[in-house]
Amino acid sequence: MEDYIVSARKYRPSTFKSVVGQKSLTTTLKNAIQSGKLAHAYLFCGPRGVGKTSCARIFAKTINCMNLTGDGESCNECESCRSFNEQRSLNIHELDAASNNSVDDIRSLTEQVRIPPQLGKYKVYIIDEVHMLSAAAFNAFLKTLEEPPHHAIFVLATTEKQKILPTILSRCQTYDFSRITIEDIVEHLQYVASCENITAEPEALNVIAQKADGGMRDALSIFDQVVSFTGGNITYKAVIDNLNVLDYEYYFRITDAILKGNVRSSLLILNEILEKGFDGQNIITGLTTHFRDLLVCKDEVTLVLFEVGASIRERYKETAGQCSDKLLFKAIELANQCDLNYRNSRNKRLLLELTLIQLCQLTISPEEEDDKKKTLIRSIAPAQTGVQTPPTQASNPSASHTVSQPSGNAPKNAATTVTASYARPVASTTIKPKQPDTSKVSRIRTTSLKELGKEKEKGPAVSYTSQMGDASSDFSQEDLTRYWIEYADSLTIEKIHLKNTLINCKPVLKEKFSFEVSVYNPSQKDEIFDSSAEILGHLCSKLDNTRIKMDIRIVEKDEKEMIYTSSEKYAYLSKKNPNIEKLKDIFDLTIE
Repeated sequence: MEDYIVSARKYRPSTFKSVVGQKSLTTTLKNAIQSGKLAHAYLFCGPRGVGKTSCARIFAKTINCMNLTGDGESCNECESCRSFNEQRSLNIHELDAASNNSVDDIRSLTEQVRIPPQLGKYKVYIIDEVHMLSAAAFNAFLKTLEEPPHHAIFVLATTEKQKILPTILSRCQTYDFSRITIEDIVEHLQYVASCENITAEPEALNVIAQKADGGMRDALSIFDQVVSFTGGNITYKAVIDNLNVLDYEYYFRITDAILKGNVRSSLLILNEILEKGFDGQNIITGLTTHFRDLLVCKDEVTLVLFEVGASIRERYKETAGQCSDKLLFKAIELANQCDLNYRNSRNKRLLLELTLIQLCQLTISPEEEDDKKKTLIRSIAPAQTGVQTPPTQASNPSASHTVSQPSGNAPKNAATTVTASYARPVASTTIKPKQPDTSKVSRIRTTSLKELGKEKEKGPAVSYTSQMGDASSDFSQEDLTRYWIEYADSLTIEKIHLKNTLINCKPVLKEKFSFEVSVYNPSQKDEIFDSSAEILGHLCSKLDNTRIKMDIRIVEKDEKEMIYTSSEKYAYLSKKNPNIEKLKDIFDLTIE
């Protein structure tokens, strides 16, 4: 147990040849060493675990080697190489800038730079996480970095290149390390497994490589963790259990349910996944990636973008052949939209289920829609004959409504009717946008509110009728007002005008299932009308009544009754309370 060394340290590369996934950079460094064209400062930048510090150590070891091999590698036999391998070399100095980031630390370093090497040609100073240096430390380092002694070479390593001062960047040769591909990680893990006498399935190593996200150090750490879990026999099942990774099989089962349009099966699969403890965000993210992999599998040209094991590749090709490009495009769009809305959703499970319902309906033809009208979960047909509207995601996903406006020749105050049909639960929403009444818009733009108040004709109300099965529970004025305010409070800052209108214009219950909303101008009327589908959908759900009717009308205002001056105010109050006139006489008051 005392001799155990983790794989990330035990199999750390010691030559340029053993560096994984950075062939172009290692070739450039070897050529520079062989030709003797060495810069005085290098900057190695890139993600974590891709070999920046390892390459810096190999570089420092190689430039001091006394017997380079023909391919530009260190010999590992000379005194300089042996001292490096035994970690007693005085020519290599490492500084962790994360914990030594002050001006004093840099001044101490610059004082050491003046001392020439006792063995070899160069002293190499490796500064790891250099972006952590303070601004004052960077400035103290500038002069030495620009004109160091001929025997000093600086290698700076960082994961955040953007935080380094431009004056530092301009003094260094920059090498950008890339993420290591899944194929290279799997190949190296197979090499480590063979050296450790460990049996590993290729699919299991592929999952480890994907989990590592391009970092070899992370991949080797996960590899050690899985080895401890499995006892030396790494299988695909053991890896997904240990790393809490969702099995490919679930994604294929969901895809089969979508292709068959089987909503219930997809919901049961989702429930099975959630019961295993998987997070909904990971589920929808994995499903989006799954659809993307199916898409790139359909063409040999894009097959290079497909990074899964060979055994699962044929399964993807077979399933991709059953999916049309249009279906995959829409599936990716719906899944990605769900991913974006997941964090802000209050009912996250319902959002996932609604997305699966929408995905399952992608394969339903119009003929099949007619056959499924009587089922619990079905696609929504437009309420009016001959009207075809594309599905769109609205704030009330359980409503499908069609809006009809009077023609341009109709009276200005003609009634506008909105009808809505509902199903519980619903998979999609269809909306036919309201056509603008140009005559009314022109009137609103050219007429002041006072003039609107003088209108003599009381126009018919705007009505909204809802039909949703046969639910017809009674409700009171208090219930109606409470849920009306509840909807207003749920509105965001983007709809602040509608929110204020709903708060100021409360509904009044008129008949059994009918209520009226009185507004003060056409603008308020239009605001409520435009959101009538969402308002009625909220009230129908809360009041358990599908026969609610809402009328919106503009209140008539007689300008003679409106009080503007002090005299008019006094006259109005005196009419209401004659004692005010007596009070005026007693105190000998005057009205100005």
